[in-house]
Amino acid sequence: MEIAILAYGSLVWDPERLAPHIRLPWAMGGGPALPMEFSRISPKRLMGLVLCLDPGQGADCPTHAIASRRASLDAAIADLALRERAPAERIGHVCLRSGARHTRLPEVAERVADWCAATGRDAAIWTDLDPNFAATAGAPFRHDTAEAWLRGLTGPSRDEAVRYITLAPAASDTALRRHLRTRPWWQAEVARLMLSEPV
Repeated sequence: MEIAILAYGSLVWDPERLAPHIRLPWAMGGGPALPMEFSRISPKRLMGLVLCLDPGQGADCPTHAIASRRASLDAAIADLALRERAPAERIGHVCLRSGARHTRLPEVAERVADWCAATGRDAAIWTDLDPNFAATAGAPFRHDTAEAWLRGLTGPSRDEAVRYITLAPAASDTALRRHLRTRPWWQAEVARLMLSEPV
């Protein structure tokens, strides 16, 4: 069974616990375009903003695909859930063999199923965590509120937020990311951490 793992954020450069269970290389930009934005506040990333699938705020950006070493869809889902520190219920999946679909976003499942059919994959899985900025920050997600959240972070939390957004795949070129590139304070933070965006 050919199972693809789709990614758009830190999974690409930091597979972590997933590393033994994937077959390199990544097909960069080889996955379906999905709507994403940095509209999730992540405890795992020290309360920085991370990418999530967000049709309400997001822009369609290419995803990246890698093959799971697993022959079982349940095992592949468990691998990704472990890496994401998330319950298996928050791992989206489509399986063409069984017809199974699991996601909070039916339009995403449709795109992924079409991509699987076009590329000869039997199934695909992806992280399906929801945008939580408004609920966590107490303000609607906009460029100004997101920037204020980031500026309010200090120490390791600030460093992690800058690192995550800067190192995200170049294809994850969202409106917030483009906005931050124009802000002198953000440019200074990127320079302080001696980071450069991927090409």
